[in-house]
Amino acid sequence: MDTRTDTQTAAEPAAVGTPRIVGVVWGLLVLNTLGSAGAKTIVPLPRSLIQMVTMGALVAAFALALAVNLRLRIRPSAYLLLLSLLLVTSVLSSAHLESGFGALFRCFRLALFVGTLWLLSRWWDGSLTFVRYHIRAYFAVLGSVAAGLAVSPGAALPDLYGGRLVGALWPLTPPQIGQYAAVIIGLTVLLLMGRRTDRTSAAVVIVPSFVLLALTHTRTATLGLFLGLALGIGSLMLTSAAARRFFSWAVLVGAVAAVGFAGALQTWFLRGQTKENFSSLTGRAKVWDALLAAPRTTSEQLLGVGLGDKSFGGLPIDNSWLAVYNEQGLIGVTLVAIIIVVLGGVALLRPPSLQRACAIFLISYCAIASYTEAGLGDASPYLLHLALAASLLAAPAATAPRSTPELADRPEVI
Repeated sequence: MDTRTDTQTAAEPAAVGTPRIVGVVWGLLVLNTLGSAGAKTIVPLPRSLIQMVTMGALVAAFALALAVNLRLRIRPSAYLLLLSLLLVTSVLSSAHLESGFGALFRCFRLALFVGTLWLLSRWWDGSLTFVRYHIRAYFAVLGSVAAGLAVSPGAALPDLYGGRLVGALWPLTPPQIGQYAAVIIGLTVLLLMGRRTDRTSAAVVIVPSFVLLALTHTRTATLGLFLGLALGIGSLMLTSAAARRFFSWAVLVGAVAAVGFAGALQTWFLRGQTKENFSSLTGRAKVWDALLAAPRTTSEQLLGVGLGDKSFGGLPIDNSWLAVYNEQGLIGVTLVAIIIVVLGGVALLRPPSLQRACAIFLISYCAIASYTEAGLGDASPYLLHLALAASLLAAPAATAPRSTPELADRPEVI
């Protein structure tokens, strides 16, 4: 039976021989962006060891990407071009060493990250191949979180984080776990709606991921998930009956849940915080005000102080735009804004498709999360999400012959 949906068109690209090693490279990039700071683990892991693993993963990713693309075939990409300009800005701002030699090391890391993406761009053909890589890699990360919760619930739900879920085997914070869960839930829902995966595989990913998301009490990830999905599904509603049905049911279920569980939802959303603490975004606003009020030279305003740990006065900035302003100045902020606008504009100009819906979801999620999370100016999961969006929006380099469309369109296991 032909499972082609009304969201697909005859011009939809088919994956053209992407080597399996490319999926390994993508997984190594995910490992690199997990970071080295977070909760206390069951078995204490020295930060130097974690940094060695994450940095080693990036070096291995670059080496493997180079080995599989020895002829250095790359595809034009506005996203990667803008990232390269952001890298140049980062090097110029870090050369003054206001943030120490660590800034130059972070520039080297960003250079390897961007270079690896350039090498992988050869296989950016608008197919869903990298979506599956993304889901598998982050689902494996969430698997480690679930394993830590099963082995030591006390370590996974520590009082230090107010009982919110953390990584007990690998140091991951609640916002990180919430982000990973929200992204793969959204992508899997879209694949299921487009009949590109079966219900069993989707349930295996969505159900446990949603439980982990709820245990993190991460408001940004939850809002990003629902708003991003609304925009992604909304982009399909004019051409897809499945999207219209899903959206209608989602609105109905959401309304019933809002009425029947209003008290529980409010308790979950507030996380036991006072109104003052909630209004200041858990203290973030105080850091933001101090950062904006700090005196800066013209050079610091334009180029920033160099790549750092996304903190100001010893406190996390937790805002991508202010973090970029602090480290890469107004030039960096402008480049990041152009990245979001260009990706969003290209997505809006594409005809309705499942790929376009996934890209809109990812771009929307990153834009929403940028208000309370840092990461758009350095090697991070957010730049990897946007790279995935760029791969989905890329024009197909070649379309494989489709003599058996029934087989080509059959739902796959994630």
